[in-house]
Amino acid sequence: MNYPNWFDVIAICSVAFMALLLFLALFEPGLAYKIDTPGKCDLDSPDFLRMIEALTDAQVRRRSTIEVLANGEVYYEAELEAIKRAECSVNIEAYIFQKGEVARRFVEALTERARAGVKVNLVMDAIGNFSSRNSYFKDLTQAGGRIAWYHPLKLHTLPRINNRTHRELMIVDGKVGFIGGAGVADHWLLGVKGKKRWRDTMFRVEGDLALSMQATFAENWLESSGEILAGEEYFPKYETESETQALVVNSSPTSGGSTRARILYQTLLASARESVLITTPYFLPDRSARAEMLKAIEERGVRISIITPGQHSDHLLTRTSSRRLYGDLLKAGAKIYEYQPSMIHAKTMVVDGVWSVVGSTNFDNRSFGLNDEVNLAAFDRELAARVAADFARDRAESREVTYKEWRSRPLWERAYEQLGWLLERQQ
Repeated sequence: MNYPNWFDVIAICSVAFMALLLFLALFEPGLAYKIDTPGKCDLDSPDFLRMIEALTDAQVRRRSTIEVLANGEVYYEAELEAIKRAECSVNIEAYIFQKGEVARRFVEALTERARAGVKVNLVMDAIGNFSSRNSYFKDLTQAGGRIAWYHPLKLHTLPRINNRTHRELMIVDGKVGFIGGAGVADHWLLGVKGKKRWRDTMFRVEGDLALSMQATFAENWLESSGEILAGEEYFPKYETESETQALVVNSSPTSGGSTRARILYQTLLASARESVLITTPYFLPDRSARAEMLKAIEERGVRISIITPGQHSDHLLTRTSSRRLYGDLLKAGAKIYEYQPSMIHAKTMVVDGVWSVVGSTNFDNRSFGLNDEVNLAAFDRELAARVAADFARDRAESREVTYKEWRSRPLWERAYEQLGWLLERQQ
């Protein structure tokens, strides 16, 4: 009689167990969110600001300036100029840092500052930057710069393989920061393969908001490198005369699936009384988010307008999956527009002309339940008006999708949409 080789049995069981964990990580049901009794405080009241501060566990900063930077030709130049002026430290966290002309300029600028004695730290997601290698940053590291990879593909990280850092952050001297949806890659500036450059938005902040951004970076620097950043070169006292009230909401999924990003968005949607403007490259709201938007429209008369990519979407399957979800919102009266000139990658929201949000969060499950994200939420009418003006310009270059058109879409498109529902949890 042949007895089993227990080493082989254990190995097979281990592989099966890891496969089960991976399956559960990829397709675990999302957390249901609802606000049965939204607070009665107005969006422009101190009570609401205090509630948002508490719910997101984020500190309201009141001494910063915020500047809207639209498109790569604007924000890349501003970022490179900030690096050039760095005296103490430059910290960058990037989901995308892709080899090319733009990355070359950044690496050269960072290397020059590192040689000058500036502390340069760079965290990159190991999957988002899968094609990048340590050798690409050889000059930077030889000059004293440091790089770290977030959740590299190793056996002990497999249970967390679906948790990526999707944050796009840069902080200079703990005083100036950049936050939004754009990483470092040519398609945000030069375009690739004959396509126009992507449409995106970043915020430049100066003042005490940079401290909150620095703390967000420090979280994943610790997780990736094992080091806690400390010292005045990272956390100086620096304020401006501006009275803008804003929060940096960093978001990491808990074991229960809740994230601060989702709490922020869900609460703002539930509290809207007049209008909501959403720009997102990946519009795949789950049932809870769709229910909140429908409730806002049907019960409070809120005008909801959404801009998503058109034919230039970088993920065709994601776009078709997104279009599958238009129906109930269009029927209720929401306006949905598809941007025509190029891929639109901006991630912004304006609520009642008072609150504006920009950051790395997409309107999908990956951002709301799986990724590490970061957003800046500001209570400032002037800033909200500027973001709304950009929304109006993008809408003018978009094509509106009507409910009648959506109902009449061809059968082949409907069939293709069904291929995407299995992947909606991963978009």
